[in-house]
Amino acid sequence: MRVKIVVFDLDDTLYPEIEFVKSGFRAVAAYFDEPLLFEKMCEVLEQNGRGRVFDLALAHFGERSKKAVQKALSIYRQHTPRISLPKESQEILEYFDAQNIPLYIVTDGNKHVQANKIKALGLERYVKKSFITHRYGTIHAKPSPYCFVKIAQNEGVDWCDVVYIGDNCNKDFVGIKRLGFRTVRIKQGMFVDVQKPQEYQAEYEIKSLLELKQKLKVK
Repeated sequence: MRVKIVVFDLDDTLYPEIEFVKSGFRAVAAYFDEPLLFEKMCEVLEQNGRGRVFDLALAHFGERSKKAVQKALSIYRQHTPRISLPKESQEILEYFDAQNIPLYIVTDGNKHVQANKIKALGLERYVKKSFITHRYGTIHAKPSPYCFVKIAQNEGVDWCDVVYIGDNCNKDFVGIKRLGFRTVRIKQGMFVDVQKPQEYQAEYEIKSLLELKQKLKVK
């Protein structure tokens, strides 16, 4: 696959999102001065998913008010994440950076949360720009191709010159693949076992970001 621009997803692509989740849980437990709250939130997450983690975990310790839940959510979103960039991610970013390949991030999610993650991971030293889709309105979140088109326009390249590496086949590829953008799915994270129809699938699948050295021919 020959491309000129490399774009990465963030969560569960460049780092394991569970690291951020646990970092937020620790910040919430510290605020409520309840060390066992961290373990309870992790337990609820595993058993019930994300939807009502704070409601159920706080209720277990007698905190049932809506105000307490809202405070937990606020702390979770605003805390300074204690997360780190995996060695593999650092290596692949340095590999493309050494070749002067423009690197970008396109990520969905709360704009403040995502910006804090990017800063904590030190990604600003590698990427030309991070497109947090919610800054442009949720209508432009994936699968919208809006941010990808902006990248191609900014770089003055054709859509087929841009490759996106992501993990979530529910939304990462279906909106851009039909336009001619190139796509690679990394099989890791919470969507690793998700199966979708062909139009949702990426052109290639990898298990390690380091495989991009062989999969992509740049410039």
